[in-house]
Amino acid sequence: MTTPHATTRTTKALVRAPDPLTQSAVSGHLAAAPQIEVVSAERPDPVDVAVVVAERMTVEVTSLLRRIKNTLRVPVVLIPSEIDRGDLFVAVECNVVAVLPRVAATSGRIEEAVLTAAAGGGVLPAQLLGELLRQLERIQREVLSPHGLHTSGLTPREIDVLRLMSEGLDTAEIADRMCLSERAVKRVVFGVTRRLNLRNRPHAVAYALRSGVI
Repeated sequence: MTTPHATTRTTKALVRAPDPLTQSAVSGHLAAAPQIEVVSAERPDPVDVAVVVAERMTVEVTSLLRRIKNTLRVPVVLIPSEIDRGDLFVAVECNVVAVLPRVAATSGRIEEAVLTAAAGGGVLPAQLLGELLRQLERIQREVLSPHGLHTSGLTPREIDVLRLMSEGLDTAEIADRMCLSERAVKRVVFGVTRRLNLRNRPHAVAYALRSGVI
């Protein structure tokens, strides 16, 4: 008996480029990949990844990225001719998860970036990744920390409570360990779940684990 081969899900990609020639070239490269289907901007089909080719991060390109973020809500692969370090954080805010400099944008690398983005990953050149980490550290130091916040959206007290919850302590034990009342611990947990739209305590612990704070 012949065993059927497992089907591989096709990744649907929308391509936006500044001119017809580039649009055709990038779309052609992706369409040749067996795991990728290029979706027309005129079709209402669902999209998994958007690919945006641009000379640089102009106001128009930033507006396009924000429209894609607000309407499609999908990760973006950005292929710029050049990108300033100051523009990187704006790009990340617009759901850009992969930056592939145009000079290095071979068909294989574009395909790899699209599939990586669709799988929830990211691709950044080493120097851009370092710059992004420095910007995040500066925001944490200058903006969030003075207000008792973390990039995860959790306060230090909330992080401590969630860490103890992850270790299996109940409300009374957490209260005793942190020198708080049980009511105060419950308020902390309630505040976290309500503010971050989390269902319950296990969901809150899972969120903290994914955020890397515990």
